[in-house]
Amino acid sequence: QVQLVESGGGLVQAGGSLRLSCAASGSILSINAMAWYRQSPGKQRELVAAITSGGSPNYADSVKGRFTISRDNAKNTVYLQMDSLLPEDTAVYYCNADILGRASDYVLRKAYWGPGTQVSVSS
Repeated sequence: QVQLVESGGGLVQAGGSLRLSCAASGSILSINAMAWYRQSPGKQRELVAAITSGGSPNYADSVKGRFTISRDNAKNTVYLQMDSLLPEDTAVYYCNADILGRASDYVLRKAYWGPGTQVSVSS
């Protein structure tokens, strides 16, 4: 079974920083794109940042210049460095990964989600 587990959320004052981590584990053959999404109460889940297997990043306009996504392929881990945090960044942050994994006697390509980690930014 493939699992994603996020860590690093918490409460921070506006202008502060947090670093989120998401580690994939299980019967993994390869990981393609990895991404961070967020969802705040009453809003739809939105893409924050994504990164290809080759390391090319893409960001939502609202976080450009403040957030940095990176990955360590050897550790099957993706990171999100969040600087200059704003109260509107408050949300549950979810990790997503496009993973080719092994399930008994076959291989399966699937998008996996982590359970989420809360980020709260106070003004």
